Amino acid sequence: MAEKLAKLKKEYSELEKKYKLPSFRELNEEFDIEKVQEIETETLLREIRKVTVDKVLSYLRFVELLLNPSQAPMFFFALLKNMDAADKKTLEDLYSNLGKLEVDVIEVDNVYSEKSEADFIRHVFSEWKGIKENMSKISSSLKKSWDKKSEKKSKSYLG
Repeated sequence: MAEKLAKLKKEYSELEKKYKLPSFRELNEEFDIEKVQEIETETLLREIRKVTVDKVLSYLRFVELLLNPSQAPMFFFALLKNMDAADKKTLEDLYSNLGKLEVDVIEVDNVYSEKSEADFIRHVFSEWKGIKENMSKISSSLKKSWDKKSEKKSKSYLG
């Protein structure tokens, strides 16, 4: 296993220098790209891009459920009850940023180019800091909302 990871890091290092990509460590901390070591491929950047997009899309789907909970589990309604206008604006901004990345990846995925893959990885990485900050705000808000719900339940218990 250590051999595969070392090989992946070596291959990535060459591409990192060639395309001015984020370091392996940075990208791995954000997107768990070490998973790619299990895949035999001649298109390493494509596989890394797929892993980054998986995380982007999972965040996008979560934000979609918060913005449009019509098909969401009941759990989401409890979380949304106490969200304010600022939280909803943050969610809309997140949705816009994540949705743009999903649209952008279609072009990259459609015609393979190592340079396009590298450009997209750099772009996602640069956008990710703002996405993480906004997700952190939403996460804190959802936690507060959940805590308020739990607090109300415990106060209203008559047992």
